[in-house]
Amino acid sequence: MNLNSLKMFKEFVYADLFRHTGSTGLKIFLKSYFKIPGFRYMFWFRAVNYCVNINAVLALIARARLRHYTFKYGIMIPYTTQIDKGFYIGHFSCIVISSEVVIGKNVNVSQGVTIGKSFRGERQGAAVIGDEVYIAPGAKIVGKIIIGRNVAIGANAVVIKDVPENSAAGGIPAKIISMNGAEGYINNKV
Repeated sequence: MNLNSLKMFKEFVYADLFRHTGSTGLKIFLKSYFKIPGFRYMFWFRAVNYCVNINAVLALIARARLRHYTFKYGIMIPYTTQIDKGFYIGHFSCIVISSEVVIGKNVNVSQGVTIGKSFRGERQGAAVIGDEVYIAPGAKIVGKIIIGRNVAIGANAVVIKDVPENSAAGGIPAKIISMNGAEGYINNKV
């Protein structure tokens, strides 16, 4: 996402905060920034997206902080990745998302998730993830895959085909196992 204004930057940061805590405000922000690694990482991700539009020096500082947290927490999400409001990182470590991935609103990502790009075949490219999607620990989404709205991807699933709206997929390779979607997994929607 290209955050063009301070208002938009605050809107995205507070949306991410609300997903983690269910509320917003300066006190909650400070507490969450120091206690929730996933929120701290996303704060710097959003800061880079904002700073690249306003000041090269601030952008350089923000990118350095984001890089620091990339190594500290084991989360690799390039700042050019398009991520909408309300992104929730439940547990940090071993999260890798390609810069070409597009992620919708209110998406949950767990530890060990990879959303990668394929460089050959009919699925060459990167995934498009819809709104209100839950991606469980260890899941892998590879190639030009479309994940519909309100979808749950099961633990350790390997998704190599499109997943329709309001469904749950699991297994290797992932298959549709339910039509209940992400019901109960996405809390504090923005």
